[in-house]
Amino acid sequence: MANTQTGPVINPTDTQRYQMLANALSNAGRSEDFENIIELLNPPPDITAYADYGDFKGVKIGIIGAGLAGLSAAFELRKTGADITILEASDNRVGGRVYTHYFDRNRKYYGELGAMRIPVSHGTTWHYINMFNLITVPSSARNPNNFIYSHNTRIRRDPDGSNIEQYLYPLYNLTEAEKNTSWNALNDYAFVSPLKALSPDIRRELLQILPDYNPELHPYINHSIRQILEGLGLSQGAITLLASVNSLTGDSLASNYFENLNEEYSLDYMNIYRISGGMEYLPYAFYDSLTSTAPKEYTQASDTIGNCTIKFGHYVTGIYQVSNDSITLRYDTRSVKDQMEEFDYVICAIPFSMLRTIDINPFFCNQKMQAIRELNYYNALKSAFFCKDRFWEENTDYGRMNGGYSTTDLPIRSIFYPTDHLFCPDDADCSPGTPGVMTAAYNIGLDAVRVGGFGDRQRFNFIKRNVEEVHGLPMGYLDKLVDGHKTINWNEEPYAKGAFSSNLPGQLLNFGYDSLTPEYNNRMFFAGEHTSSKHGWMQGALYSGMLAANFLSYNTKHH
Repeated sequence: MANTQTGPVINPTDTQRYQMLANALSNAGRSEDFENIIELLNPPPDITAYADYGDFKGVKIGIIGAGLAGLSAAFELRKTGADITILEASDNRVGGRVYTHYFDRNRKYYGELGAMRIPVSHGTTWHYINMFNLITVPSSARNPNNFIYSHNTRIRRDPDGSNIEQYLYPLYNLTEAEKNTSWNALNDYAFVSPLKALSPDIRRELLQILPDYNPELHPYINHSIRQILEGLGLSQGAITLLASVNSLTGDSLASNYFENLNEEYSLDYMNIYRISGGMEYLPYAFYDSLTSTAPKEYTQASDTIGNCTIKFGHYVTGIYQVSNDSITLRYDTRSVKDQMEEFDYVICAIPFSMLRTIDINPFFCNQKMQAIRELNYYNALKSAFFCKDRFWEENTDYGRMNGGYSTTDLPIRSIFYPTDHLFCPDDADCSPGTPGVMTAAYNIGLDAVRVGGFGDRQRFNFIKRNVEEVHGLPMGYLDKLVDGHKTINWNEEPYAKGAFSSNLPGQLLNFGYDSLTPEYNNRMFFAGEHTSSKHGWMQGALYSGMLAANFLSYNTKHH
């Protein structure tokens, strides 16, 4: 690590990313975790460790779904020379739950309705970003001074949490000990101290999918976030305060605590980046490569590269094994129903929430079928507002709010601000009077269901009123300011049926490993963030796609 640059940089090199992670871990008192995190989140071995270039010429592979998992699996399998067909239900879009919405023809103003953050620790995501030469920019606010609006009380976030202690503590029924504990210490006790109590070797398991886990992890796998917080001796008042200020965690108190340990371990919310121009540039980089007859990303001879066909509007309705050496997929298109196509191998890269609606015969193993029925998916609602000016950036006594996010106990829960003004060479180029896109609402779980349950007009007005309340604006202020909006309620997206998986107590032990195992005599493989150690992140989808391609290659060569 010769380069010691620690500040945010455009397009960080691997060395710079590693330095940022090393510094963050050092500040967290966990420098010993660095090598493990890098190892476990970097890509798995290249597929050529299991099959040579061109080995699978003439082998027919079907992939269900053109999200990041399906795209990465196809990208790797092309190296083997296989004949790949991706069946994508959407008529006109790849990327799955990576979804950028553009408000103008020049694609200058956009909102992220799906994935929106790339931590420096997520090495597999960076592997593909670097391969496709995508431009990345920092997305972490320099001086987070955003609002916390809780218990009808509006404060600014400050580094030491003194505003929370002064203005919010008295509003919650805290014990004397809790009242005398600083906010940062209280928050760390709830969400960091259990991690530090584990040894580095046990912490490694947080980023792995294993048949079983060290017994010290079992309590965190088998108990919810709320149950663990109660076990730490926190009062219900403190838990409600923590849930109000940490809005997304507060919406997932029923998830197992392991999910929290996983994200804290690799510092998933520190040193965040985004793809300049929109996150969809990543799935479309895959699309451009996969549909090219001479893709520049491969170093191998062109006659060893496989063919890839992406069939849009092909909605898979059935998965069948009629014989031991093939799999048949049934699918509908707009014009023809119940078409059948036979493949030598299949990778299923759609969420289990979607797989639940597909006819499967014969059934997969019992545990996988139960996982398909039972694995928890959170709904998420995201609403992007295209505003004529950036009212949130206007100068105040606290300075401009530039990037970061505000949290609230109102139903919208979180408001994210654009970061394109973070690194302006000249303030004149980045006036608050210029248009901008804010994520006016981002919530998960029950609040996503409730806000999502409104009709479009009622929901739009409801979100505007919530945003006005958080910012202390007069009612109706946003009516003339918002020039366009786009909302996604992921439960109602027909090809998602949920936003992301998140294990409830017990589900990791019951389903984690079985979700990954192949079926149908090692001819059916599975990929997607739900099969990975990184639920809800692009890292999980991309890593799982590479891993499924590797499993397929290994099994084909050795059986």
